[in-house]
Amino acid sequence: MSPTSLPKTLNEAFAQAIRRHQKDDAFAYKRDGEWVKVSHAEFTERIGRARAGFVELGIKRGDRVGLLAENRLEWAVTDVALLSCGAVDVPIYATSTGPQVAFIINDAGAETLVLSNSKQFKKVLEVIEQMPNLKTVVTFDAVDASVAPARVRVISFDELGATGTVNRDAFLDEMVKAASPDDLATMIYTSGTTGDPKGVMLTHENLTFNLNANIERLPISTDDIALSYLPLSHVYERTVMNVFFFGGVSIYFAESVDAIAKNLMEVKPTVMTSVPRIFEKILAKIDEEAEKAGGLRFYLYKWAMGVGREYARTKSRTGSAPPLLALQFDLATSIVLAKVKNKIAPRIRFFSSGGAALAEDVAFAFAAMGLLILQGYGLTETSPVITSNTPDNNRYGTVGTALKGVEIRIAEDGEILTRGPHVMRGYYNLPEKTAEVLKDGWFSTGDIGELDSDGFLRITDRKKDLFKTSGGKYIAPQPIENTLVGSPHITQAIVVGNSRKFAAALIVPREESVKKFAKETGLAGEYADLLKNPKVVEFIQKEVNRLTPHLAQWEQIKKVGLLVHELTIETGELTPTLKVKRRVVDEKYKSVIDAIYSDKSTAAAG
Repeated sequence: MSPTSLPKTLNEAFAQAIRRHQKDDAFAYKRDGEWVKVSHAEFTERIGRARAGFVELGIKRGDRVGLLAENRLEWAVTDVALLSCGAVDVPIYATSTGPQVAFIINDAGAETLVLSNSKQFKKVLEVIEQMPNLKTVVTFDAVDASVAPARVRVISFDELGATGTVNRDAFLDEMVKAASPDDLATMIYTSGTTGDPKGVMLTHENLTFNLNANIERLPISTDDIALSYLPLSHVYERTVMNVFFFGGVSIYFAESVDAIAKNLMEVKPTVMTSVPRIFEKILAKIDEEAEKAGGLRFYLYKWAMGVGREYARTKSRTGSAPPLLALQFDLATSIVLAKVKNKIAPRIRFFSSGGAALAEDVAFAFAAMGLLILQGYGLTETSPVITSNTPDNNRYGTVGTALKGVEIRIAEDGEILTRGPHVMRGYYNLPEKTAEVLKDGWFSTGDIGELDSDGFLRITDRKKDLFKTSGGKYIAPQPIENTLVGSPHITQAIVVGNSRKFAAALIVPREESVKKFAKETGLAGEYADLLKNPKVVEFIQKEVNRLTPHLAQWEQIKKVGLLVHELTIETGELTPTLKVKRRVVDEKYKSVIDAIYSDKSTAAAG
């Protein structure tokens, strides 16, 4: 593709892709237990009819339209149809609460809301009086429209695009004319971990620049198949989907996060985006199954993974491995590691990881199995990718080098600053907040990092996550947490200690590890009771100590508090991309944290 043919708007990108590709599985989704394929031709027909329906509703250039839905084909159809009207879609996480939906709809000034099903419809009805300007609700699935207030029109997606046929070329020409590079394409609201969500204004130029830069960097082709499960309401997955669609990759929508393992084996994707938490869960599941197998199989697995990790680590740091280690790795691969890969993702060429830092040990474990994870970095405000690794230039422990056209510099306090066409226009109706993070075109990311001599960026922590002990020592929690979750006995870890005497950690242990330890040491009781047993607390504390001898004295985790349940999106402790909401955790587990620092306690459980 010549540089002159690069699209300047998302509309132009979609039109080019549709004209270029003629696959029978541009998209696919699961229905009644079977994968249903949707061709480029059918997708075009659907977005053309949806566009006509939106125009009939009165949607025009610049209008804001809310989109509240789980990942599904209709999400993509709605997104492109709205763009083809020149409208600005406002995606809302499907896990959002009613009040959060109302805040976003009101703040964005949206008079139309597209939603998925009766569950989301019920959520909206509970707060509909808080949205006085909402006039129309469009639903993907059938709902009981009679329960909505008379002032709100409720129509189905089928009704929206029920009539007419689409002249492909004429429709695509109209789509391209509907937007210019300076137009807003979307407003994406931040997850609000530090106050009310802010509407990030992203233009067609922002998103298309990122699309073009990633197309140039990622080795994808029409032979590739992607499995998509991260929320499309997040700019990371949405941009990747745009890149994949433009490159002719077949996009299969996973049924759910819980069905990822099953869908991986059904679809056998060649490329996939994910977040560190999912990689950690996959690895924990593999470890668990190997342990259950026991005997020689478990011994061989542990040996093979140990050899594989060491091989990956050595090769990443020196470029090669000693002959004996290389020979051991070949043997480990043929006996164990290749078989493990075939059970997970036999055709994967690479995973793309974002959203949070990936623990090196997890990356090396996947590399041992022949599964390449490419870390990248970015924010909603940078539409989103700033840096990324590539298959030919992958440096573990870093988030790669800057995309072409992206500038990066490190401020005096270590904060990462970036400038370029990827940086947002600003926060909607928040000029003061915008001015705080945008100075002379440089965007302040809020992340702390360092650039090596080759331009690879390493993230060391989130600026707002840094805390200071009562002794005046600063602690960066993320690197410590990444080390701790590398343990086969630890599922989640959150380092605490702001304004306290020492650093401590809330730990979600691996339940199987605790029960096995209890059996071996003669402890009895329910799981929740076991976590309160001093011997179990000591077992986890020793594991923490084993993993962290390299930490400075003030960084050492002096005590731990054990939590029964994992932190989740549903309980409000994680963002939709599985980042920890530290303020929520501090408030929810205040009693556990207070107990850790009680003079009467050596540890705590909760």
